[in-house]
Amino acid sequence: MLKDNMKISIIVPVYNEEKFVIKLLNLVNEQKKISNLEIIVVDDNSTDETATHLKENPSLYDKIIFKEKNEGKGSAIISGLDQVTGEYVLIQDSDLEYSPSDYARLFEPIKYGADVVYGSRFMGSEPKRVLYYTHRVANQILTTLANIFTNFNFTDIETGYKLIKTSVFKNLNLKEKSFGIEIELTMKLSKIDLKFYEVGISYFGRTYAEGKKIGIKDGLVAIYKIFYYKLFN
Repeated sequence: MLKDNMKISIIVPVYNEEKFVIKLLNLVNEQKKISNLEIIVVDDNSTDETATHLKENPSLYDKIIFKEKNEGKGSAIISGLDQVTGEYVLIQDSDLEYSPSDYARLFEPIKYGADVVYGSRFMGSEPKRVLYYTHRVANQILTTLANIFTNFNFTDIETGYKLIKTSVFKNLNLKEKSFGIEIELTMKLSKIDLKFYEVGISYFGRTYAEGKKIGIKDGLVAIYKIFYYKLFN
């Protein structure tokens, strides 16, 4: 347990995850045994049965937002951030690529004064599903570029698991509505005097046939955003 029963807010951005969202939320709730969790779900105007499943299971979350327009992961995170009351915020994707069983590992650096903790898919001995080589190369390029511009030694800036102190998170003035928020977060956080940590996590990636949403276009946009946020904050 974290000291003083510290509250950690979990923002769960959701879009068309009718197959996984309830299972994911059950797994998140299981982690209440290790910490006081505030679960905030943001449905980004799903067009399948996701919203129906969420409405039928109100016990699985503390707060929920149903957006009237689909705008992207970044927009969902920004909307959820307004509802946060915990001392830290963790982003939890709803597609089961990232396992809530890693929460204890992610929370551990808090005891050492961490302001930011990234869950790296390229560290540790936890199980990782073998998938697209091109995605691995693209991630290495993005991470290397970000490291050059920030002088940090990140191993995985595109990770979906980012744990950030709430007081820091709310002052970032985030703008990105899409997957570009991953780059915006890293580049803006790196300009602040913070204690960063990385921990190895498990990763159960999906194929496109299984519903993976991020693509080549998102990678090209991410490269542009690294340069943009280096020059213009």
